[in-house]
Amino acid sequence: MADIPSDAPQHCPGTASEQAGKTSACQGCPNQNLCSSGATKAPDPAIEEIAEKMLTVKHKILVLSGKGGVGKSTFSAHLAHALASDATKEVALLDVDICGPSIPRIMGLEGEQVHQSGSGWSPVYVEDNLAVMSIGFLLSSPDDAVIWRGPKKNGMIKQFLRDVDWGELDYLIVDTPPGTSDEHLSIVQYLSSARIDGAVIITTPQEVSLQDVRKEIRFCQKVQLPIIGVVENMSGFVCPKCKNTSQIFPPTTGGAERMCEEMNLTLLGRVPLDPRIGKSCDEGKSFLTEVPDSPAAAAYHSIVQSIQAYCLSHVPREESAG
Repeated sequence: MADIPSDAPQHCPGTASEQAGKTSACQGCPNQNLCSSGATKAPDPAIEEIAEKMLTVKHKILVLSGKGGVGKSTFSAHLAHALASDATKEVALLDVDICGPSIPRIMGLEGEQVHQSGSGWSPVYVEDNLAVMSIGFLLSSPDDAVIWRGPKKNGMIKQFLRDVDWGELDYLIVDTPPGTSDEHLSIVQYLSSARIDGAVIITTPQEVSLQDVRKEIRFCQKVQLPIIGVVENMSGFVCPKCKNTSQIFPPTTGGAERMCEEMNLTLLGRVPLDPRIGKSCDEGKSFLTEVPDSPAAAAYHSIVQSIQAYCLSHVPREESAG
């Protein structure tokens, strides 16, 4: 099991009694600027340490969704594969889904272990230019349950950002769990001084998904996290034989397109259902190289190009001048 530092930050429980009494429950919490207890602000020194560490990372992209099971990890993995297909780019994928780490399996790295050196933890490499870090590498078995409260989760995320030897990176992709809780607050706060390019929001077409995704969008707006755009996953099924499209999950309220229009967001694209995507993930292979001519692969590439264009157009002037 991972070694959790003694200074692991305390997560604010935000109970009514604490808010009324202005207690010290939030002292040392990395999220206190994002919660409503009214406690005295005391910035975690790790924020500046992480900002220093992230100076060698050009672009930082979070993959979010308020809903579980919409394909965040699948998208994160294929975004990483697509970006790393350019051999001149250095890419890393960080899995902060502490309780449900699926990235090791999807990336074909199950059973790998993290090694420590004088410069910190060494990530696990899929390719020479594609590094991965996940709590899954710290478990004795992929079936082990991580039963942690907020402070330990926050401490682990801090270690991933501060103590991993990321080296020089063009892109750091952060795969998150569903919701708007501990992991999301921690990653946003710890990277608050490191300039996050933005978030890619993943949804599926049906309203039951969109309802939770709207909450995630409100979260981004509340913490001032830029939104790169929205990806509609599992958007229809294209028959590989007749090429006709069937709506497996009908967009009864207009799907992601209507939501983006209403919330003034960019729809980056739609990825159709393809059983071979799930098969590739189970086998730890890249769907983009396994089935490169499929409609889903074409959709992935189009979305990745849009994300790259966004990142390049939002480089600060001092960086672009350098």
